[in-house]
Amino acid sequence: MEKTTILVVDDEHPIVDLVTNYLVKEGYDVHRAYDGPTALTLARTLHPDLVVLDVMLPGLDGIEVCRMLHQETGIYVLMLTARTEEVDTLIGLSVGADDYMTKPFSPRELVARVKAILRRSRKIADDPATRQSLQFDSLLIDPEKHEVWRHNRLVPLTPREFALFYTLACHPGRVFTREELLQRVWGYDFDGIDRVVDVHIGTLRRKLDNKSSHTPYIQTVRGVGYKFIGRQP
Repeated sequence: MEKTTILVVDDEHPIVDLVTNYLVKEGYDVHRAYDGPTALTLARTLHPDLVVLDVMLPGLDGIEVCRMLHQETGIYVLMLTARTEEVDTLIGLSVGADDYMTKPFSPRELVARVKAILRRSRKIADDPATRQSLQFDSLLIDPEKHEVWRHNRLVPLTPREFALFYTLACHPGRVFTREELLQRVWGYDFDGIDRVVDVHIGTLRRKLDNKSSHTPYIQTVRGVGYKFIGRQP
């Protein structure tokens, strides 16, 4: 069986060594980078399954690396940050980060987060129930290709954004709390900021261009959560 490939990116060599050692013990094929440009080069050539990515990097910061990766690929990203300000986390999540951890962190917790991200991605890919295409008015959601088309235009979504949107669309009219969405889409008890779902919903709305639409596919239910509104043909 082919090993899962992980790229670890941090300008602090001891952190890279520590994370690498823990991931190698779990059987992952781990590669290293210590700056933004090298991380991009390796990601483009190795096509890793997941990138552990520090925010503060020389040459090109982690936010921009994450943004570029998700413009080009569907690679999962777990971001590391030494800054605890919410704005930094929100910026990271808005460009496609699938999870984040604040330094200092437990290496065992990082491994658990990595496993959760990869396990959720495989569950989505392997579950026959998640391979059914959905059609709503001018919207087509294709889980086989992980693609969303609206008015015959491909909407570029990250894997996490797609999983969130597809989860909502599979149950039109049902209201999901943020906690339910975290469990279903993130696949574990997410120990992060409360607004992680809100940030992803906001990004989805921008990409779907909801403001100019007569069909607001994602509707906020104040004080509860979100639901999908769409009419099937």
